[in-house]
Amino acid sequence: MTVEIRVPVLGESVTEATVGQWFKKVGESVAKDEPLLELETDKVTLEVNASEAGRLEEIIVAEGEDVEVGALLGQIAEGATGSAPEEKKEAAKEEVAEKPATTPAPASKSEPAPAESPASSAKVEVLPAAQKLIDENNLDTGKIRGTGKDGRITKGDVLEALENGGASPTAPASDAAPAAAPAAPAPAAPSGPRAEEAREERVKMTRLRKSIAARLKDAQNTAAMLTTYNEVDMSAMLDLRAEYKELFQKKHGVKLGFMSFFTKACIAALQETPAVNAEIDGDDLVYKNYYNMGIAVGTDSGLVVPVLRDADKLSFAAVEKGIAELGKKARDGKLSMADLQGGTFTITNGGVYGSLMSSPILNPPQAAVLGMHKIQERPMVIKGEIKVRPMMYLALTYDHRIIDGKEAVTFLVRVKDALEDPQRLLLDL
Repeated sequence: MTVEIRVPVLGESVTEATVGQWFKKVGESVAKDEPLLELETDKVTLEVNASEAGRLEEIIVAEGEDVEVGALLGQIAEGATGSAPEEKKEAAKEEVAEKPATTPAPASKSEPAPAESPASSAKVEVLPAAQKLIDENNLDTGKIRGTGKDGRITKGDVLEALENGGASPTAPASDAAPAAAPAAPAPAAPSGPRAEEAREERVKMTRLRKSIAARLKDAQNTAAMLTTYNEVDMSAMLDLRAEYKELFQKKHGVKLGFMSFFTKACIAALQETPAVNAEIDGDDLVYKNYYNMGIAVGTDSGLVVPVLRDADKLSFAAVEKGIAELGKKARDGKLSMADLQGGTFTITNGGVYGSLMSSPILNPPQAAVLGMHKIQERPMVIKGEIKVRPMMYLALTYDHRIIDGKEAVTFLVRVKDALEDPQRLLLDL
């Protein structure tokens, strides 16, 4: 019996995807629920799993081709037996053995044979997002532990290796010449157009990057964007966090960061200025009486904005846990469509990259976005005296079609007041 592999429902308003990579080849065995291929949409990358076990009988849509929801991607011969990766390795070894030897004769018995590296002894299966990171950072897959299904290396595994120094740059053995061999003359440098091409790299934009570009440009073309600024003295928040962060983490199992304070401060300000939590729908203004906070996360594929739903009903600990979980899913490429939909207001933190001040762009159809920035000590006049204070610039970009200047400034001042006196957030004042 033949089982069809079709493009699944991708989510609200998403009708197309691009085939990113097939994990299996025609003729290979497939286990039930095993990942078969990767689909790239304009919002997330997702895997299509096998609905039944068998053999991959046919690949109908090749990598890089666009498909619509419901399109036929390939077929599985249910219950059939196919070749396994190990069988292919043995066949490859036999094929190599039949070919004339082109390498130097083996060393004498008195000379120990070089140890075979983990990378050369067995092929490590790497997911596409992880492979991109490995290629960009020139890492050795043999030094990265895979935690995915059947030992596959995931994007999260590579990120962990980068953070912990668990992988080192790969230096191909063929690049190392014998010490006694004279250096080969350097090839002549190309000239003309070929020289320019050699200094450039042309890469096709992913669906996510094209979507980001289109949405940002659409926001500029459609909304009447305006940005207002203020600055916040972070002294009280830093003192409060320093005093309770160890106890907070011990009790709740999550670090007490800044995002919970900013999220709660924005919710309090949104409740006072409903227009900032609204959107335009045709000729109507839609005021949202719920607070789904979009938290911008930078990934290797681009900026994504997962949504923390009903954040007004969450405790500080729940906010921190929710943001941490969404951030990890974003970095590992595990966000679902539901994670990215329904936001009413966005917070973006350029300060983690060292930005001192910037003007964020709206995340349509939302009416406003708050930009956080780097905390920097500056001299401030406090009651007639010059004192050094840890200051942060805040930027609120808003759609002037919905929000008046008075409402925008009121919102930003309310956020500033709450952050400079964080007890107000705890007491709901």
